Amino acid sequence: MKKILILVILAGIISSCGTDFNKPYSDTPTSGKVNIAGDETLEPLMDAMSDTFMGLYQYATLNVKYKSESACFKDLINDSAKVILATRKLNTNETEYFKSHQLIPVTTKIAQDAIALIINRDNVDSLLSIAQLKSILEGKTTAWSQIQPTSTLGPISFVFDNNGSSTMRLISDSLMDGRTNFPSFCFAAKSNAQVIDYVENNKNAIGVIGVNWISDRDDPKMLSFNKRIRVVWLSSVEKPIYPNDYFGPFQAYLFTGDYPLKREVYMISREGRAGLGTGFVSFAAGEQGQRIVRLSGLLPASPYTRDIKLN
Repeated sequence: MKKILILVILAGIISSCGTDFNKPYSDTPTSGKVNIAGDETLEPLMDAMSDTFMGLYQYATLNVKYKSESACFKDLINDSAKVILATRKLNTNETEYFKSHQLIPVTTKIAQDAIALIINRDNVDSLLSIAQLKSILEGKTTAWSQIQPTSTLGPISFVFDNNGSSTMRLISDSLMDGRTNFPSFCFAAKSNAQVIDYVENNKNAIGVIGVNWISDRDDPKMLSFNKRIRVVWLSSVEKPIYPNDYFGPFQAYLFTGDYPLKREVYMISREGRAGLGTGFVSFAAGEQGQRIVRLSGLLPASPYTRDIKLN
C-alpha cells in the first residue's frame, strides 16, 4: 500500500508525455476499471494476481483478456489495453511508434519464467538435449526411434499453443536463429490447455507451454495437468551422459540459470499517470505480487524478506 501511495505522489510531481491532464479520470491506483491484455501462456499467474488485487481492493475492476503475444502488443498500441503482461520488451518499431505519439510506456520486470516441453505419459523419452531439439525443429529428426533406437513410437508431432505466441517466438529465437519455417509436423493449437489435451491423447507428441500452467503445486487444476502429461528435462550439453546434465523448467533451475529455455516476464503500461493500471503494476512488482510469483513456481524479479519464527 505504501508503494501505491508513493506512486500517486510521484505521478503528481512528474509530468508524463502524452497525458491529457484536462481530461477527467474516474479511476485511482486502487479503484475504477482498466483493460489489461495478458499473454495466454501466463494466464494462471495473471489470474492469481488479478483475483488477489480485486479481493484486496473491492472498488477495482481489472478487465483481463488473454491473447497471443502479438495481439497483446497490438492492443497496447491501439490503446485497447492500458497494461499488458508479456515476455518481451517493446521492440524498436513499437518504441518509435510511441515516441511519435509523445508517449513513454513504462516497462516493469516482475518475474523470470520458462517454457516447458511436455510429452505423453506413455512416452519414457523425457530427457532431451538442446542439440536433439534443434534437430527436430530443423526437420532432421522426425521419429522417436532416431532419439531412442528401442522406441516403439512413430513419427514426432510438435504442437505450440497458437500462431504469434511468445513460446513460438522463444523457440524460434533460441533454437532456429529467428527462422519461422517450422517442419510440416509442427502446428499450432489455440491455447495452452489445448496443447495439454493434445499431448495427453497423442503418444508421439511434444507440446510447448508456459511452465506456470503446471508449476503451482497448491492448485488442484495444475496438479491434474501434471497427472496427464510428462515434463521433458533438457540439457545444454551436446552429448549428455549423466542424469545431472539435465534440468527441468522449475524454480530452482531458473535461479541457478541451468534450464536453457527461460525468459523474462514484464508488465508494460501506457497509462502515463497514477491510474488503476499503475496501481496494479505496483502491486505485481511489490511484496504481495512477488509472493504470488513465487507460489506460482516462477522466479520473483525482486527478492523479499520472509520472517521465520524459531521456537
